[in-house]
Amino acid sequence: MTALDLPAASPPASATPSPRSIGVGVALVDIAGITKRNLIRILRTPRLLIFSSIQPVMFVLLFRYVFAGAIRVPHGAYVDYLMPGIFVQTSLFGGSSTAVGLATDLQGGIIDRFRSLPMARSAVLAGRTIADLIRNVFVLALMVIVGVLVGFRFHGSIGTDLGGLGLVLLFGYAFSWVYATVGLLVKDPETAQVAAFLPLFPLVFASSAFVPVSSMPGWLQAFANVQPVSVTVDAVRGLLAGGSVEHWLWQSLAWAAGILVVFSVLAVRQYRKV
Repeated sequence: MTALDLPAASPPASATPSPRSIGVGVALVDIAGITKRNLIRILRTPRLLIFSSIQPVMFVLLFRYVFAGAIRVPHGAYVDYLMPGIFVQTSLFGGSSTAVGLATDLQGGIIDRFRSLPMARSAVLAGRTIADLIRNVFVLALMVIVGVLVGFRFHGSIGTDLGGLGLVLLFGYAFSWVYATVGLLVKDPETAQVAAFLPLFPLVFASSAFVPVSSMPGWLQAFANVQPVSVTVDAVRGLLAGGSVEHWLWQSLAWAAGILVVFSVLAVRQYRKV
């Protein structure tokens, strides 16, 4: 009797799990691991954290002591009007590091190594944005201290004050997905840094962050009144002042949710292509 040459048995599918077969629990562990990696990178490059904190401090000092005398606001002190805008600006400018970080990882080949591992695809993007959110918490706390030192005061309750600061972090986190999309598209750290700042300047400076919208030309007011930075700054300003915010709050939350949903989908799709 002649023995038949049978093909070797193929390994079970579970031996090489695909990203789709990974459960929620494993995905959360992967996200935590990537988040830890990015936080360690931040701690190992303290110069980046220091210089990203110096810029908003300079904005505070510039507007507080140079421009404050020339800017009139409807109610209260200008410093109380200014700081909510600085908080939002800081969270947006700081989130641009997401674009640079992802572009750096792409250029260095680490993304290819991650994709070869049996890990959740969402971990790389989610871990990057969460790490930048945690960094934003530190920078925002620093800006609160600087604001208090130059005369800023909270006028709301503890709940509304924390709600206002939480809204700043939520809005910054939503925009970090915009930066993630930019970083994955350009794939170059230097280009990513420039590209990430381009949409910020019209959004931040053509808003109610530093001056009342009513002082702008009529055609610019039409844009400034409805764009996401203005409505978020006005919502944060109302919460920190203890005033009525219903008109601005729901618009800010809607913008944050819309930006988060749209650009998280775009970032994941782009990540699958790189």
